[in-house]
Amino acid sequence: MRSKRFRFAPSRPRTVPPANSEIPYRAASTVHVTHFSHQLSELAAKREPFAIASVIRTEGSTLAKPGFKILITHEGTVAGGTLGGGCPEGPIVAVAQEAMKTGEPRVVRVHLVDTDRAVEGLVRETNPDEIWVQTNCGGTLEVYIEPMLPSQRLVIVGQGGKDEIEAALVHLGKLLGFEVVVIDPLPVLPEAPHKIIESSQVDPAELGKHDYVVVLTKGERDVAILEALSHSGVKFVGLLASRHRLKQNLTELERHGVDPTFLRSLHAPIGLDIGARTPEELAVAILSDVISTKYGKHADHPAPAG
Repeated sequence: MRSKRFRFAPSRPRTVPPANSEIPYRAASTVHVTHFSHQLSELAAKREPFAIASVIRTEGSTLAKPGFKILITHEGTVAGGTLGGGCPEGPIVAVAQEAMKTGEPRVVRVHLVDTDRAVEGLVRETNPDEIWVQTNCGGTLEVYIEPMLPSQRLVIVGQGGKDEIEAALVHLGKLLGFEVVVIDPLPVLPEAPHKIIESSQVDPAELGKHDYVVVLTKGERDVAILEALSHSGVKFVGLLASRHRLKQNLTELERHGVDPTFLRSLHAPIGLDIGARTPEELAVAILSDVISTKYGKHADHPAPAG
């Protein structure tokens, strides 16, 4: 089995901070570089969203200096670093959690002021990027918040041996920007995916909510694979199958006690009805189904005939 390779990046191109910002290109002296890098790597390895909040400019009297930064988990905890104290961290964490949901970087100004000015600012302020915090610190911080989201993966579960649809999915999936993972006991592919797992089984613990799974097992392992995927929490599961085979699979899965919610969410037979005939056209139909889900569009998959 090859080693895992994860690619984390903002969901959209990085927003460039204002031209007059003082952007450092080295870590602030208060941040232990090795420790911070280790914490960042740990968060990336978990394939969970996180954010980096960096001070890019300060005004007045503040403990924070340009270059101070913190790592924020999707749960809202500060995993490492500092902004010079706890005062600004609470509101920054809240904004970072919003940024992780939208995928959009933010630049915010945090005003560290006394009680009267904080209340006044909260009452009259309409700009969500201007934040007023009650503290005796004084000064203003300008903070760049960058959400880091796991790359979306197209996971193809193959039967083993040559499969032209599988090969077309690998090629088109890469063109569409997915990190393509193939799980196949005997892969025969003209183009390498980003990762190959030579196995006839699926480990639900290795999958997550940013994964789109296409099952091409052609009957032999359909039920076992789908039952494992029912415990994975992935965003999309699709099965390439005839309506007759699908009906048999669903009956057996129900007999195994698989969650009915998972069975209702199954995209099967997978693929939008575009009249596809060739392997390449079928791959386009399958990926159209995937992309439809990616952007929140519902594609109907009629139940197999009784």
